[in-house]
Amino acid sequence: MVTALATMRPRTAMAVDAIFLLVFAAVGRRSHHEHDSVFGVLATALPFLIGAAAGWAVVRGWRAPRAITPTGVSVWLGAVWIGMLLRALTGQAVAWSFLLVASAVTALFLLGWRLIVNTLVVVRSRG
Repeated sequence: MVTALATMRPRTAMAVDAIFLLVFAAVGRRSHHEHDSVFGVLATALPFLIGAAAGWAVVRGWRAPRAITPTGVSVWLGAVWIGMLLRALTGQAVAWSFLLVASAVTALFLLGWRLIVNTLVVVRSRG
């Protein structure tokens, strides 16, 4: 298991990021009693997914997919900043409270899984 985590493929890390952003969108929609269709969740997540993809591209995250910095931070900031910009440009709400909650939750998700995986790799490699 440690070897698999230590040599995580970029597409696996991208998929984990995407899953967490989809979970973020689904939970957000549910907390606001919005219809939970797959398309609704995808539409809500799309700006954040685009931002995360931009974050991956900016730092060439595929070189170190599980790195907290620069990959994780870039993916997180891209998801939040570009995601919020795209929401604003498409007439969706971007309240300060949403910006703060989205920043905190996506940081927990996008940086948190990397911290856990990296910690497991270090602990397991020590024996």
